[in-house]
Amino acid sequence: MDLSIIVVSFNTRELLRACLASVLPATAGLCCETIVVDNASSDGSAEMVAQTFPEVILIRNETNRGFAAANNQALAVSRGQFVLLLNSDALLLPDTVAAFLRFMAAHPRCGLVGGQLLNPDGSFQASFADFPTLLGELLLLTTLARWLRPATFPSYPAEQSQQARAVDWVFGACMLARRAAIDQVGGLDEDYFMYTEETDWCYRLRQAGWTVNYLPTARVVHWSGQSASRVPERKRSQLYRSKWLFMAKHYRPLTALVFRQAVRLATVVKCGVAWLRVVTSQGRRQELARQHLCSYQLVLAEL
Repeated sequence: MDLSIIVVSFNTRELLRACLASVLPATAGLCCETIVVDNASSDGSAEMVAQTFPEVILIRNETNRGFAAANNQALAVSRGQFVLLLNSDALLLPDTVAAFLRFMAAHPRCGLVGGQLLNPDGSFQASFADFPTLLGELLLLTTLARWLRPATFPSYPAEQSQQARAVDWVFGACMLARRAAIDQVGGLDEDYFMYTEETDWCYRLRQAGWTVNYLPTARVVHWSGQSASRVPERKRSQLYRSKWLFMAKHYRPLTALVFRQAVRLATVVKCGVAWLRVVTSQGRRQELARQHLCSYQLVLAEL
């Protein structure tokens, strides 16, 4: 088996249909398998896969187990020498897989490679970044990054994304991993429910001596954040929790502690601002303020 393609699904039925339809032309001539793990979708995603793509291996979860755990389920049964993790809101272009495999053949110490992500209109989408730092996260938290860093921070802008290069980590929408590297470092860390799990995986690969690379000739169309948008109230809390977990796992305890306390302090202030907007606004503005207040309260409860 040359390649295993793993797609985790959560309430993105039509995007999932398009994603799976893009796999066949992108894998022509290869011995490959496609595995879909459905995280208890309520929109008929699993039924659509069973009816429209009977050749796909389908794993149905009774609950939403998160991105990392679902991918690990598929990794455990996959047989390919290489494993492509592909978001359900992403489309492979016809030459993407071939470009990945050529790169891997030429770079035997590459453990994982990611491609160039494109918006549906073909415009640039950030695809890789440096590992998180306390300073960088504080700049984002306080919004100072808008004035002190490029617009794409902490990822790289278009002009720095046109050449193949070794990077810290690539975005998890589409990334190809070598089986030998997976066997050495293990699968994704299931302590991450959503966000930062690919950052952690890339960090562990690099620590084990593998390289992580970005390949702009492997292009992928990506509708960003579609699964996460199905649970909007938890996006902010999961993002901050995952960043804190990464720092607690890989950095000094003081770094993680300072980040956690800074997030909590900033969130308390934002809760106060949101509450004032709730009591002073009406209609749609009041409803949006309530939603923000709810999400801030979840941050305090989960971090």
